[in-house]
Order: sequence, then C-alpha cells, then structure tokens
Amino acid sequence: MFHILAADRVFILTGAGISAESGIPTFRGAGGLWRNYRSEEVASPHAWRRDPHLVWEFYSMRRRAAAEAKPNPGHLALAALEHTLHDRLFLCTQNVDNLHENAGSRRVVHMHGELFKSRCEDCDRPPFDDPNTYDPPAALPKCDCGGQIRPHVCWFGEVPYHVDEIFRALNECTIYIAIGTSGVVEPAASFVAHAHGPDRPGQGRAQTFYIGPEEPANSAAFTKCLLGKAGQLLPNLFLCD
Repeated sequence: MFHILAADRVFILTGAGISAESGIPTFRGAGGLWRNYRSEEVASPHAWRRDPHLVWEFYSMRRRAAAEAKPNPGHLALAALEHTLHDRLFLCTQNVDNLHENAGSRRVVHMHGELFKSRCEDCDRPPFDDPNTYDPPAALPKCDCGGQIRPHVCWFGEVPYHVDEIFRALNECTIYIAIGTSGVVEPAASFVAHAHGPDRPGQGRAQTFYIGPEEPANSAAFTKCLLGKAGQLLPNLFLCD
C-alpha cells in the first residue's frame, strides 16, 4: 500500500497497459499489426501525406474499438484518487482513448492527443469533439477553411502536447507512479529519471514506483516495481491522509 501524506503531490503516468486491460489493442510489439501495417506506418506525418484515406481508416477502426471499451477497476481507482487529492494529483496519460474520463477523472492531461477529437491541419481552429468514422468510400472531412481535418493525435515524429505543464508537475511531485508503460517511448520514458534526479528543481528526489504486468525497459530507474494488472492492484493500493 502507498501511504500518501498530506504534503505529497502525486504524478501518475498511464500507458497502453491500463487500456489493454479494457480490451483496447496496443498495436505495438509482437503481433501488434493492423492489416499488416505497423503503427509507425499509419501514424506519422509521412503516412498522412502519402495516404490520408488509409490513416483515417486506421483511426476510424480505433475509434470504434475505444467506443466499445469500458473503464476497468484501475481507471476507477485513479478517478477515486483524484476525488481525494484534487489538484495534488497530476494524471498524465500516453493513451488517446477517453477511459479515464469515462471513469470519472476530470483533470486528465493527454500528452499524445485525444482519439475522439479532430483538428484542421491548416488553420488555427481549436481541436473539436469528433466521434465520427471516415472509412472508405466516405469522403475525407474538410474544414470550413478548405483544409483537411486530421485526428488530434501526436504522430511519430511530432512533439507531444502539454510538455511545459507536464515538466512543471514533474518538478513539483513527491511521488511518481508509472502504470502500464513500456519505458521505451520518449519523452515519457525519461519522466522517472527526471522526477528522481538529484538536480531536479523544487522538492528534491521523488519516490518512484512502477505498476504493470511486466517490468518496463527503464525498470532500474524506479524505487520499486509492483508486477500485476492495474485493475487488480490499484483499487486497494492507496492510503491517503
């Protein structure tokens, strides 16, 4: 059990593992293919320039899969923790689904974007809610300005969103917890080293923990790794002052 004191500030990073427990495919690693394409081949600016129809077909499939998924006990436990800690909890996710929100979390930072939002690639119209699917032969969506509408997600080779806000929270946290992450994808893989680093401004070194069924590639950077599914471990893991 993690004892969270009244003075603690908690940073939680969630990755594909927690969504996989709700049945959402990861499309990474062994067997992580879609129609014989790897995710890098359909989730990049190059793929968009080459074949936007194929990219939208991929994200339409992902929208359908995410729309059918339900939050698992891990998502619900994190929503309950937010209800207790309020702004002392910073929940950052690499996932583009909305399972955290569906579980009741209200302050979720999506560093890789949001699957059910789209944006214009040409004008400054802000990202907007978009649950639609655009499978061929459906026409590709267009903005009022005439530009193409793309998924509001961070593709391979693009800069993640909310980076400044994330690093401010990393500087302030006293407890850092990563859940269901591979420890491979940057910059998220380096968050634990930043939180535990001796030169971090603010609170000094944070305690660092990992929760997931397998050790991540950066497991040596954590104070402790708890191996198991988030849905099984998280509901009884936190004791808050």
